[in-house]
Amino acid sequence: MTTERQPVDRSLLIEGLGKGLRVIEAFSDEWPRMTATECGERTGMTRTAARRYLMTLVHDGYADTDGKHYWLMPSVLRLGQSYLEAARLPRLVQPFLQRLSMTTGETANFSVLDGHEVVYLVRSNSPRVVSIGFQVGARMPAHAVSPGTAVLSTWPEQALESWLATHDFLKFNASTVADADHLRERVERARLQGHIRIEQQVDVGLGGLAVPLLDRKGRCVGALSITFQAQAYPEDTCLQRLLPPLLEAAQVLRAIV
Repeated sequence: MTTERQPVDRSLLIEGLGKGLRVIEAFSDEWPRMTATECGERTGMTRTAARRYLMTLVHDGYADTDGKHYWLMPSVLRLGQSYLEAARLPRLVQPFLQRLSMTTGETANFSVLDGHEVVYLVRSNSPRVVSIGFQVGARMPAHAVSPGTAVLSTWPEQALESWLATHDFLKFNASTVADADHLRERVERARLQGHIRIEQQVDVGLGGLAVPLLDRKGRCVGALSITFQAQAYPEDTCLQRLLPPLLEAAQVLRAIV
């Protein structure tokens, strides 16, 4: 999402709240369990300060501990659920994604760019028994999924170059775009076409087609995308069957978001 944040008077900030959120964000797939020392190193705090924040999370039910290591509890998901329940845009997009998945027979998604990751906020499953793609709440490196390129295609050059200079091009397989030059070319192609189709960037055999979702003022608020089996949708087939309903959904939504 590219909306600008309003400046905040720093004298009004509660520093402890920000540090507590950084402690939560320090947990990851690589660091599912941490000692207070490890948490302090990852957040730039002392061991004592990190331990106090961790114990507060334990007290409030957001984390647990065995006395040495700490880990998050499922209740921390309430923080993200609060956004999904309060935000207007995901609720607005949902019925359009349902129609899109029924029309195409494929999985439809709405996602936003959060820093260097795409976050999937809304999903409508394919009518098929086995669905594919990413679940709601999933985060993926923006270079490896079609919505990332779609959103970046709406950015001005200077902002794009700054983003590319700090992005980590994680490789999932031999086909994953590996550097800034290749992603820059893909973004430029998306600008010219108004859409982007990629395949086998994360999972071999899967493809994605995405378009940016603009609001009435022309600002990008995210991306609409379709996930599909790449073998079933060669380039021409994909553009003939999937692109028209995807563009139609984006156009209708632009008038109301």
